[in-house]
Amino acid sequence: MEDHNTANLSEPTSPAASVASAEIAAEFAALSVEEKEQRRAEWSQELARVEEEINTLRTVLASKTRHASDLKRKLGITVWKEVTDDMNQGLKNIKESTVYQRTESVLKSTGEKTASVFGSITSGISSKLSQMKNSESMRSIEASVGSAYENVKTKVTSRSGSVSSFPDALDENNTSSGLNSPTDSLTK
Repeated sequence: MEDHNTANLSEPTSPAASVASAEIAAEFAALSVEEKEQRRAEWSQELARVEEEINTLRTVLASKTRHASDLKRKLGITVWKEVTDDMNQGLKNIKESTVYQRTESVLKSTGEKTASVFGSITSGISSKLSQMKNSESMRSIEASVGSAYENVKTKVTSRSGSVSSFPDALDENNTSSGLNSPTDSLTK
């Protein structure tokens, strides 16, 4: 029976606790059988008192918690309001922290530099496009495209005599050949 009771002792969690447990076990082993039973009885009584005190404290705590909840309800303080207040306080604490302030400063500086770089890039691109638009090469391309368009328009008009635009010419061509759409040729 003695071995069974000593096996119920909690395992030590640190080297110091291990040494203390070994000393207590050695001291307990040196006691006579009657002294061991007397010690166990004392410890059992003390354990019962401590557990009773714990239960009393739990009951008192539960009573106080209920009373606090009733007072909060009467004051209009809801759980949601408490959570919101806690969150706001937490955010305030974070914003006041030096780490947050440093991070915010770095992000602000980075954002300003990035905006400056993009602004420079955008103005550079606008300037280049403006230069290209006013360049002799672009004027030459515009003239070539314009004359090609006029040539197509003139040929279409001269063939039918009544059409003034390329889309109208396509529609007239499809109608005269009996086709209503480009896919009609696939079905006929």
